[in-house]
Amino acid sequence: MKVLHLYRTYFPDTQGGLEEAVRQICGGARRFGVESRVLTLSDNPDPAIIEFPEATVIRSRKNIEPMSCSMGVGMFAEFRRQAAWADLIHVQFPWPFADLVYLTSGVNKPTVITYQSDVVRQRVLNMCYRPMMKAFFRHADRIVATSENYLASSKELQHYRGRVEVIPLGLDETTYPALSGDMRSKVEQRYGSDFMLFVGVLRYYKGLHFLLEAMRGAPYSLVIAGTGPVEAELKQQAQELGLTNVHFAGYVDDEVKVALFDLCRALVFPSFLRSEAYGVTLLEAAMFGKPMICAEIGTGTSFINQHEQTGIVVEPANSAELRRAMDGLQQQAQRAGEMGVAARKRYEQLFTGELMGQRYATLYRQVLDEKVLGSPQGNSRS
Repeated sequence: MKVLHLYRTYFPDTQGGLEEAVRQICGGARRFGVESRVLTLSDNPDPAIIEFPEATVIRSRKNIEPMSCSMGVGMFAEFRRQAAWADLIHVQFPWPFADLVYLTSGVNKPTVITYQSDVVRQRVLNMCYRPMMKAFFRHADRIVATSENYLASSKELQHYRGRVEVIPLGLDETTYPALSGDMRSKVEQRYGSDFMLFVGVLRYYKGLHFLLEAMRGAPYSLVIAGTGPVEAELKQQAQELGLTNVHFAGYVDDEVKVALFDLCRALVFPSFLRSEAYGVTLLEAAMFGKPMICAEIGTGTSFINQHEQTGIVVEPANSAELRRAMDGLQQQAQRAGEMGVAARKRYEQLFTGELMGQRYATLYRQVLDEKVLGSPQGNSRS
């Protein structure tokens, strides 16, 4: 079975949670006979084709990026070429330009959409975009929500419930490097141990400005690993607050990241808006057996992190609650350790890459069979 994935960016150009999600979907499904290609945009698509273990990546040039919506004129022709190869199209939503490319292509292949997030920030533009989005969704054979939480709380998804399935994202731990003693020593020498850790792209909805406020006077450290659009303003805020206990690590490779997870006391993930639909970094913390702190925003964050079981779930945009949660895990090592064990157990039960890959491979085959036999479910195209 051949599946063409469509998303606006991918490795090696960027290293975010959604890129990791696509990589894990491709790698997991590969075990079950699925061959994947990822069609994406790049500022510098040289080489245009990259072979990764999980998929062949085809990069088309990105020309503009208005309102964080990547666009490239070459994508129209490239999509038609790659779609001719594929048995099924799999699109990561939201990316409005993908809707346009798909709808104007004339391609009529079975299609799955993974609904990663509501359109949250650009409300005015969203009103203009909705007719195209609805047309795009009418073509989808299945829409995948990444958690029951998000399905229940998304007003948009309620319109398509008859075609929605829930497949939680997962991680294949064999794709991460083994922790080396040398790397652990280097990271410990630089940052110490038992620190609070954030890993991710530094975006507006991550809530890091609340986390920095919460770190004032804390007798422990915070390591922020990642880069992103709000990096400069966060560093300015940290300087203004006089935070000598906050370390900006910048981009870290997987070897360093594994060491950071091993050395930290807990992962803090303070995203406060629904733009954060899941939180792959939370999955990583669970995989590495670390307790988590996140906010209740009605999305997958509190599906992965169960309050008082695998970590602590706090009120969004609340620095005082973040501080209390961090203090509690810092002061109660046994409690933090027990939560980490529970997090690892939950990962093994629900969030492995193999389980996710099996679910997607099964879904792909169901969609293809229905195209041949006719849809037995009579799914609504509202």
